[in-house]
Amino acid sequence: MNLKKTLLFASILLINFGGLAIGGWFTGPGVQSEWYAALPKAPWTPPGWVFGAAWTLVMVGFSVFGYVILTRAKTKGSRSRWLSWLILSWILNVGWNPLFFRWHLLQWALVEITLLLALTLWLFLCGWKELGGKSAVWSLAPYWAWLMIATSLNAYSLFH
Repeated sequence: MNLKKTLLFASILLINFGGLAIGGWFTGPGVQSEWYAALPKAPWTPPGWVFGAAWTLVMVGFSVFGYVILTRAKTKGSRSRWLSWLILSWILNVGWNPLFFRWHLLQWALVEITLLLALTLWLFLCGWKELGGKSAVWSLAPYWAWLMIATSLNAYSLFH
C-alpha cells in the first residue's frame, strides 16, 4: 500500500472512530443513568463490555469496506455516490445516540436504526455488485449483524 492509500485508510479509520467518540459524547451518562436502568431490557442484552468490543470490530470492518469501495469504484461518479452513502451511514450511526440516550426518543431511535440497518444491507448488496463479489464486502457483515441486535434491543425497550 502506498502512502496515499495508507493515509486514506487511516483517515477513514479516524473518521469512523471519531463518529463513535461523538456518539459516546451524546450518550453521556447513558447506561449508568436512572432512565436507562429503568428501561425494560431484552433477555438477550449482552454484557456492557460486548458493546465496546462489537463497535470496535464494526468500525474496523466498515473502514475496510469504505477504503476498498472508494479505491476500487469504477468511475469518479461511482466514487462520489459511494462517498455519499458512506457519509449518510456515518450520520445515521452517530445520530442514534442522541435520539436514544439524550432525548429518550425510543420510537425515533428505532426508525433511525432501522434505516441504518437497511442502508447497511443496501451497501452490502451494491458493494457486492460493484466489487464483483469480492471478499471485502463481507467486512460489512459484523456491522449488519450488530445492527440487527441493536435494533432488536431498541425495539424491545420501546414495546415492553
